[in-house]
Amino acid sequence: MPSAISRWFHRLGSPRWFYHTSRRWLPWLAILTIALLVTGVVWGLGFAPQDARQGNSYRIIFIHVPASVLALVGYYVMAGAGAIALIWRIKMAEMVMISAAPLGAALTFLALLTGAVWAKPTWGTYWVWDARTTSMLILLFLYLGVMALGKSYAAREVAYRACAIVSLVGTVNIPIIYKSVDWWYTLHQPATIKFTSAPSMHPSMLQPLLVTTLGFYCFYALVLMLNTRAEIIGRERRAVWVRELLQ
Repeated sequence: MPSAISRWFHRLGSPRWFYHTSRRWLPWLAILTIALLVTGVVWGLGFAPQDARQGNSYRIIFIHVPASVLALVGYYVMAGAGAIALIWRIKMAEMVMISAAPLGAALTFLALLTGAVWAKPTWGTYWVWDARTTSMLILLFLYLGVMALGKSYAAREVAYRACAIVSLVGTVNIPIIYKSVDWWYTLHQPATIKFTSAPSMHPSMLQPLLVTTLGFYCFYALVLMLNTRAEIIGRERRAVWVRELLQ
């Protein structure tokens, strides 16, 4: 069994194997993503009950929360790939790290945008400089910094090493984002879903939220796979198998 697992990871580190194998995964992942997102969003926006205090304005939670969760999880994916690239010098890890940055930046921006839309009817303003919103803004800058570093050096190895270091250093911001509502005064409500206690949402609201969040996870995997495939073609364009593929 260990040898089979090690062989699988060895294959996963091969750009050619990943490119050809992921082609079979993409259609099924796309179907699952669309099904979950459509079901969750329609269920949450159209059929979940109104909130007792916030009315219908709370419904943006079905976009805001999944985007925020994947923005944080995506940073760990990027940083983890950076760590693998630094330690074992695996090309696929470098490509995943670079491919995860724009996707994470887009999700973080979506989280900030939907948070601002939700804040206006709830707090009376689009933005407050509290711990949660400020640390999320820092997360966006970290993603953008990795994207900029990836294009700042002529030597690709140097660029990837710099991106990996920034990614790893930036991980200290993730627990700050998550625990900010507990550590400092903030207008944000505490986490709705916790591993240590029962959810504070009614099941009629929680169920579509979970479906939408699962859909966002599938969406993240789908887009990351597509980005990585594009990065493989760009980096391996001089390889024989890529020239044959393009021809």
